[in-house]
Amino acid sequence: MSVPDAEAPRPSSGRRKLLLIPLLVFVALAALLFARLFSGDPSTLPSALIGRPAPDLALPPLEGLTADGAAVPGFSRAELASGEVTLVNVFASWCGPCRDEHPELMELKARGLRLFGLNHKDNPENARRFLGGLGNPFSRVGVDPNGRASIEWGVYGVPETFVVDGQGRIAFKFVGPLTDAAVEAKLMPAIEKAKSAK
Repeated sequence: MSVPDAEAPRPSSGRRKLLLIPLLVFVALAALLFARLFSGDPSTLPSALIGRPAPDLALPPLEGLTADGAAVPGFSRAELASGEVTLVNVFASWCGPCRDEHPELMELKARGLRLFGLNHKDNPENARRFLGGLGNPFSRVGVDPNGRASIEWGVYGVPETFVVDGQGRIAFKFVGPLTDAAVEAKLMPAIEKAKSAK
């Protein structure tokens, strides 16, 4: 003779609703974070350095990088304050978007703009191969092997491009890879404004 199983007590409907509250809170937070992830333009991230002098750092050159038979030098704030507007592009060979934007940098060089490269946390051999394969748009390349200089520049991630006026002050910051549209709509107006500023 078998004894019927005792039925387990069922939670009341009020108790079941209480158990759903943590799940609903989690789903709401996940939805909010997901929505914020894809909202806004990352190139409009603010920079506390706009209008201030570029960081006073001396970046060593990318060892072994040459152009026209001469070593490509590194740079410091002194070179940025030489009276000419300069674009400082933060790049790395391991950065996919840096590869995507590289034709834009070559075009900016062809337009006669002065470009300096800040090589971020990169292997020197890989950086030389990257510039050797795609072309070197930079008249100077400073290396930042541990990321300290990038922190001083307020870099969120690579690539980023800064417009530095002739007095060595940061006039504009563009976050993300440059595109034709971004160059014409944002970068070139910032360059013209920096050129006209005294």
